[in-house]
Amino acid sequence: MRWTILLAALVCEAAETKLGKPLELKNTTAIRQLVDKPADYVGKPVQVKGTVTDVCQMAGCWTQLADEAGNAIRIKVTDGEIEFPKSSMGKTVLAEGTLRKFELTKEQTIARAKHEAEEQGRKFNAASIKSGSTFYQIQGTGAVILD
Repeated sequence: MRWTILLAALVCEAAETKLGKPLELKNTTAIRQLVDKPADYVGKPVQVKGTVTDVCQMAGCWTQLADEAGNAIRIKVTDGEIEFPKSSMGKTVLAEGTLRKFELTKEQTIARAKHEAEEQGRKFNAASIKSGSTFYQIQGTGAVILD
């Protein structure tokens, strides 16, 4: 019986993949809260839990997490410090960092959209961008892939 419990504990521990700094926050913030009221969280440390719906295919420098209702937030990390595995699609992740607000000019929005299209191997039409944009993302410091 003891061996079964020990083996189960080892299997559970092995299923977790830790990335970056250890998680420090005690409570998670719902992704929906960040999406609905981002101004309340800008500049503050947050911990979120969600399912990976997208990962940077070039360097693993960002991942997108979504909740069960489809609300999503991007976790961006400093290149080279953390690399989200491309194999993490569909897995549950607990991530921490600081929520940041970005206000881009039209030119910056075009450059960002072009870069994302290149990463994802899809066509891009700069004429489709009509103005600047504002977006929020978490500057990630650590994450745990739970399954």
